[in-house]
Amino acid sequence: MKLGKVIGRVTLSVCSPALRGARWMITSPLTRENILEFSKEQETTPSPALSLIVYDDLGAGPEDIIGYVEGAEAAAPFETPTPIDAINTAIIDKVFYKPFES
Repeated sequence: MKLGKVIGRVTLSVCSPALRGARWMITSPLTRENILEFSKEQETTPSPALSLIVYDDLGAGPEDIIGYVEGAEAAAPFETPTPIDAINTAIIDKVFYKPFES
């Protein structure tokens, strides 16, 4: 699982029938520095240039930190083959992160 910050939403006018009614979030993956900022309750500064689209059925919204998975694991919750590359698996409330001192 990776962590990302929701920076927007996507609305589709036409989609695969298997995905009808789904919510799509534009998500910016968090780096180690971003996670440290979030754990100290500072404002995280995501990189929109590295964003991806994540399927969401948990109800995440803009500015939420989410846990997501990519690849074959993203399509695993569906009974039939579904064209999904990333899926939201958790909405993160708090992160406790203290990196090792060098």
